Amino acid sequence: MFAACSALSSCTSGPTYGTDKTSMEQLVDDVGSAASIGSKKPTTNTAYNPRPDLVLPPKGETAQLVQPQQSLASKDNPDWVESPEDTRTRLVAEADANRGNQSYRSPLLDGNGTNGTMTETQKWQAFRDARKLQKGAYIDQRRVLSDPPASYREVDQAKLDDLGEPEAKKEKRRQKEAEMSNSNKSWWMPFQ
Repeated sequence: MFAACSALSSCTSGPTYGTDKTSMEQLVDDVGSAASIGSKKPTTNTAYNPRPDLVLPPKGETAQLVQPQQSLASKDNPDWVESPEDTRTRLVAEADANRGNQSYRSPLLDGNGTNGTMTETQKWQAFRDARKLQKGAYIDQRRVLSDPPASYREVDQAKLDDLGEPEAKKEKRRQKEAEMSNSNKSWWMPFQ
């Protein structure tokens, strides 16, 4: 009997969430401390020790210290990525240096991919294709992960061939139901 009561009381105590109090006791304490009128004087029994002084090298040995390492993230690093402004400045200077050279072709004139070599109709067709892709007018393959798989888009041929109930039968059924609702008769009460 004692074991059953102790097991049951442990179930009703509720979780303590690391506060050694039940959730209801913690709620009452929190609301009570928030709504208290008087202020509680904080008791500070913390002993603060002063910080020790910095450890400095002896007076004459400051020249023997190791120099700090140079940062790799600087413009002086040859592996550093060139900024777009620097790239443009370099390419403009290169084009100015080759002004009289007939065989020189500036990378600035190329554009992105085939933009400089497309005709007007090709540009319009590329624009239309891009709009179709943007609107999702493609069903041959998945372009992005949020598109459903192609197998989900296939319709069963039997469902396409099924035309449903003919309109004439629907009309007869609706007329019969309307007559039954107006006559105050039910099909399950034949002798009304």
